[in-house]
Amino acid sequence: MSTFQGLPAHILLVHFIVILAPLTAILAIVCALWPRARGHLTWLVLVLAAVTTILTPLTTDAGEWLEHRTHPTDLLHTHAELGDTMLYFSIGLLVVAVLLAVVHVRERREQPLKPLITWAIAAAVVIASIATTVQVYRIGDSGARSAWGDKVAESAPK
Repeated sequence: MSTFQGLPAHILLVHFIVILAPLTAILAIVCALWPRARGHLTWLVLVLAAVTTILTPLTTDAGEWLEHRTHPTDLLHTHAELGDTMLYFSIGLLVVAVLLAVVHVRERREQPLKPLITWAIAAAVVIASIATTVQVYRIGDSGARSAWGDKVAESAPK
């Protein structure tokens, strides 16, 4: 998928990632640290993490299509390189979401994991969630600078 109604699909798809990845990360942290929330939100977190993981390669593929049709710059190259790493972060978020689901299911069956394991999973959730959110910011910032940095400077009032 390279275009949508005549516009580059990357521009549309990237907005899903920018919203879904941090939202999933925040909800995952809430579930990891607050057992009552885990009972209500675990499956939503798992679905959002799966959707984010599915949309990530679609977004990067659309971005590569767009990259080959624009003027190459160092900023664009940096953005593309950072964008290529997002799949690893999405997969990491999906893995910790699966671990949260395991914790949730075990709690529901009244066979909870040992507290140390539960806390280790919570720590992994927090680390993966923060890392994912930071990477989304880094990728988005580099993309915005690539697309708009020189245009804003050129049109700024003097």
